[in-house]
Amino acid sequence: MKKIILILSTFFFLGIIPQGFCADVAKIGVINFQKILKESSAGKMTQKQITEKGNEFQKKLKTEKVLLDEMKKAFEREALVLSPEKQQEKQREFRIRVNDFKKMQETFSREFKQLEVKLLNKIQIAVFEIANEIGKEEGYMLILEKKAAGVVYHPGQLDITDQIIKKYNIKVSKTN
Repeated sequence: MKKIILILSTFFFLGIIPQGFCADVAKIGVINFQKILKESSAGKMTQKQITEKGNEFQKKLKTEKVLLDEMKKAFEREALVLSPEKQQEKQREFRIRVNDFKKMQETFSREFKQLEVKLLNKIQIAVFEIANEIGKEEGYMLILEKKAAGVVYHPGQLDITDQIIKKYNIKVSKTN
């Protein structure tokens, strides 16, 4: 009888007690920021703004390039009839204009990158705030950004990107 009680108590101990010491499975989420940029309404608006500004800069640069080409052709046509002093003066004007064009390219490039970083950081801050809210509400232990964290593989059920896109779209629609 003692053997039966000992065996039953052992099974009881092994069957019930370890469950009390077991922790919940760690809840981990993964978000894809690139997908949020492509599919969220704010991401689409930001991409549109960036594209429009880029097109505006390209148009200005193209106009200036056309003017430079015309100036070069005019100089080549007049080169034979101009005095050496006038030729040097025209060449100097052309070089100054080319340098101005290069400075314009650099300025536009810098402004474009600054705008892009500013707009993307704004979205990133909002997305991370939403991810924090979701993490607290739903008890996530960890939420990773797919590209920044270097996630190579994750099961589909860990991806909470669509949930964040929905909340972000709601947040953006309330502010507009």
